Amino acid sequence: MAVITVKPIEDKEVWEAFIATYPEANFLHSWYWGEFHKRLDHAVERRGFYDGETLVGMLLGIVEPAKRGRHLVIPGGPILDWQKPDVIEAWLKTVQDICKTHNCLFARVRPQLLDTPEHQALFKKLGFRRAPMHVTADLTTQLDLTKSDDELKRGMRKGTRYEVNRAAKLGIHVEAVKDDRYLDEFYNLQLETAKRQGFVPFSKRFLTEQFRVFAEESKVLMYRSTHEGKLLAMAFIIFYGHEAAYHYGASTALARQLPGAYAVQWEAIQEARRRGCTRYNLWGVTGHGQTKHRFYGVSVFKRGFGGEDVAYLPAQDVVAKPFKYAATYLFETGRRKLRKL
Repeated sequence: MAVITVKPIEDKEVWEAFIATYPEANFLHSWYWGEFHKRLDHAVERRGFYDGETLVGMLLGIVEPAKRGRHLVIPGGPILDWQKPDVIEAWLKTVQDICKTHNCLFARVRPQLLDTPEHQALFKKLGFRRAPMHVTADLTTQLDLTKSDDELKRGMRKGTRYEVNRAAKLGIHVEAVKDDRYLDEFYNLQLETAKRQGFVPFSKRFLTEQFRVFAEESKVLMYRSTHEGKLLAMAFIIFYGHEAAYHYGASTALARQLPGAYAVQWEAIQEARRRGCTRYNLWGVTGHGQTKHRFYGVSVFKRGFGGEDVAYLPAQDVVAKPFKYAATYLFETGRRKLRKL
């Protein structure tokens, strides 16, 4: 086995150049996601794994000072070759060392690995257990942007195709901006949508700092659809590497009558293709049979665009302090059931 050395990475260009070589990677393990969390006053750890002078893996770790217990979160990563046991071993030891340094109860990992028996077995062998709560979307629906407009439309559900075309006929206007002029409006619309759909909204600071970090690199747009001056829907789209992600969305009650949300998605898809993205990630969806889930209707909307479901390995926990973790596990399990997640 090779001797793997671990070093902090402090150069954005080094980080971004390496992550660009892994097509499956997305913004959750980008340099910018770490900078966003720094603005929330979270400790951020970036580590590189080297075989000699060659960078062979990266870890972005974010320390969450949660009331239920301080823990380390590794979203959309690490980025490494999972066929190399020596690199995996170095990564796991580094995770344990970071937990010790920051007095974390556990580390929670949601890697960019498909949810397969092989990957489940790998993490079990490494000492992980399935987390009681998710880190980010595990089941997503994604569009292949190498297809033409006609092919994309043919792949849509009939009702979705009708609404996309109807939006154009009605003259629904879609605007996309890269500054934060509409952040207050989006935040307020999110509150309205959260009340209607029964989910916990993000804080204004969380949305604002995230948008601003990615906007500084021209990697995000805020979409806004209107009809005769009346607001219909808004969306927060991140463009990173090979992927465009529909990260957040919100809509007015009027959007139930007019296809503003469909118009927004179609415009974002066109922009993603102009930027050279090869996939459009509509983000989280529920299982097909979960008809009573509060996000089932949103999932039907997303799947209507004709993408394929992609299931990632659910979040995995490796425990640093078993006794205290047990209390956190029970608390999070109860919260998940209460929120019907």
